[in-house]
Amino acid sequence: MTGDDKRRYPGRRGAKDNRDSARRPGREIPRGAREATARGLLDGLPEAGRGAGAPPGPVPGSGGPGPRPNPFHTPEKRQPARGPFARPEPAVTPQPASEPTPQPEADSADGATASAATSADPAPSPERESPSTTSAAASDPEPPPPTTPTASTAEPHQETGQETEPPLEPNVIPLRGGGPDRVPATSVDAPAADPAAYGERAEPSPQPPFAPQTEPKGLSPSDTPQRGAPAVPDPHTYADAERDAVYRAIRERRDVRMGFRPDPVPDEVLTRILSAAHMAPSVGFSQPWDFLIVQDPEVRTRVQELAQAQREEYARALPAARARAFSGLKVEAILDTPINVVVTVDPTRGGRHTLGRHAQPQTATYSTALAVQNLWLAARAEGVGVGWVSFFDERDLAAALDLPPHLQVVAYLCVGYVEDFPPEPELALGGWAQRRPLSWAVHRDNYGRRGLPGEEPTSLLEETIAAIGPLNQRAVREAEDRHSRMTVPPGALGELQEVSVRLAGLTGECPPPIPEPAAVAIFAGDHGVHAQGVTSWPQEVTGQMVQNFLAGGAVANVFAEQVGAEVTVVDVGVAGDLPTVPGLLPRKVARGTADISRGPAMTRTQAEFAIEAGIEVARDLTSAGNRCLITGDMGIANTTPSAALIAAFTGVDPADVTGRGTGVDDAMHEHKIEVVRRALAVNAVESHDPVGVLAAVGGLEHAALTGFILGAAALRVPVLLDGVISGAAALAASAIAPEVHHACFAGHRSAEPGHSVALEHLGLHPLVDLEMRLGEGSGALLALPLLQGAARALRDVATFDSAGVSERT
Repeated sequence: MTGDDKRRYPGRRGAKDNRDSARRPGREIPRGAREATARGLLDGLPEAGRGAGAPPGPVPGSGGPGPRPNPFHTPEKRQPARGPFARPEPAVTPQPASEPTPQPEADSADGATASAATSADPAPSPERESPSTTSAAASDPEPPPPTTPTASTAEPHQETGQETEPPLEPNVIPLRGGGPDRVPATSVDAPAADPAAYGERAEPSPQPPFAPQTEPKGLSPSDTPQRGAPAVPDPHTYADAERDAVYRAIRERRDVRMGFRPDPVPDEVLTRILSAAHMAPSVGFSQPWDFLIVQDPEVRTRVQELAQAQREEYARALPAARARAFSGLKVEAILDTPINVVVTVDPTRGGRHTLGRHAQPQTATYSTALAVQNLWLAARAEGVGVGWVSFFDERDLAAALDLPPHLQVVAYLCVGYVEDFPPEPELALGGWAQRRPLSWAVHRDNYGRRGLPGEEPTSLLEETIAAIGPLNQRAVREAEDRHSRMTVPPGALGELQEVSVRLAGLTGECPPPIPEPAAVAIFAGDHGVHAQGVTSWPQEVTGQMVQNFLAGGAVANVFAEQVGAEVTVVDVGVAGDLPTVPGLLPRKVARGTADISRGPAMTRTQAEFAIEAGIEVARDLTSAGNRCLITGDMGIANTTPSAALIAAFTGVDPADVTGRGTGVDDAMHEHKIEVVRRALAVNAVESHDPVGVLAAVGGLEHAALTGFILGAAALRVPVLLDGVISGAAALAASAIAPEVHHACFAGHRSAEPGHSVALEHLGLHPLVDLEMRLGEGSGALLALPLLQGAARALRDVATFDSAGVSERT
């Protein structure tokens, strides 16, 4: 999130921060500034500087104050939020329920639809017990909202020695989670890391995460069991056959590009389809759409030429692996269909006072999109295929169609009868992208509280941890057996043999799919400890390097181009503002962290937000079709919190894990070690509370990388680790979910001493050891061909039998 956060997320996620903690001694915040802070997360903030965490104080789990309310939820309406590792709440005795209000069957059908759609999850997860959903449980009284600390009771910000040590003074610039922590507190013991402790778990049978996903089968109410109390039939409900037909049209609607027949669409059929489109709802009943039927071959040829030019331009911008996949995709059928239909929007239709449009003028376009959907569904019911073409510059297309200047093109549709409708979306069949599960998109009361209707809401972190499991032993055995029969001497592939076996166990397939396309996510954040002089580089280099990544000028960009990987940059904590440009994901939790040598880097809630941001990035990149995720980082001074994290999780002395980072001299190196010691002493971290450790001495990019690794493991996608920053994050991820290491592959060994300690603790062997210490994901990118080669060897190398080669006697 950048400077427009208050527009996108008004009045939540940090809007109730403990603003008294942002005051400095002897300095009263003006009333106007306080009101501005209440209006938006970025209004009235101090200038960008070093750090944005909570004021120094006890970390959770260290004997400090008890849990505080979570600003993420609305106090007047919320249920108590459940953080990761929260213990089950005591059962509440249900009160006598009043007579339930009859609900239409259609509502139950919607709930059933939600249940069935989860069958399309791209990766398997262990079965979860279905919570009881009786009518009595549904009538449980709502718990009273927790009391919120008032300004009069909030602890003032302590700045010991401010007059004598001004460089130690961190600015407090919260964006999200800078106020009271989530409740209940999540400082409980992490899962046991003993392999025997989880070896007894039921072995999942994961399907390949990139196999074509079947369409949800539960859209028909008659096919889906009802949740909760049975609905009383409503007189307005359709008969079963009619409802099934509606849901079938929704389920079988396809964006068709191939297999069109030249048969003309009868006028009466096309009129019915357009009539259905014209019945769509619209803002203020303005009906802002028009339908242009295009049959003229010359016009369609001009339009097809525009689409082809855009296709070629897009292909040139793709990474190599994506470009190869794209070359086989058909993106339009402009000349293949008997009819093209252009759907336009008139944003001014209905006049100046159109009801509902004055505050949201974009609703005219949204209304037109509903007309497109109506058209699509009606066409499917008529057996007519529709393909949406968007490879145009909209103004160029409008000019080619000679549209009036006040009209805008919303959709260019290719319409005609087809040989057959594909069983799944064509892009899913081609492996270009996957359907996101419904469960990823449903939130309860507040964004982030996830759960389908009838299920207990949970957090994204809890949901992710539950999906992480052991390797599939059947696939492991098959891979080991195939290696024993391949035309290579036993063990001749060295570490690559173990890599290929793990890939098979992770994906549940032997041979495993080749881990391509691949994407590197570079998480960027600033650090308040920079004020301690642990590096000679200025802090603004973080933001400047982000710009360099986006311009394609960094080492990571060059290496990514070499190996055909996609580069995504994620701002989770850069102190400065960054532009909104393609390739940058704005997920800013705070403008950097606070100084870990004086207190916690961030609040626990901020750490959880950053972890969940990383999980979401892993989900997005995977559902976009990537089969391998690569960790990258950018943050001046981030090797200092990395050393603190590694020391905290491994118990190794700071002197043995603190390196020279960007090349500091001996004196600065000694000082850096002392800063790490001071950070560990001040924060009293407990390794059994990994989220608390991240909040105390980590960075926002460390927390986001932790979530990124957890997200990859939950999706059973290999994650290729870079250097010491990624190693520190992997330690945190492993402390949260021990089985996460099955998905982790060490791309290289950094020259930073802490990285070797982290790899040894994780039991990982680096694929490359070139004494690099750059970060950015550079070392992991160089190792990507080795990871891919291990999978390819298991798939393509001949066996003794197939090659007719005699085995060793």
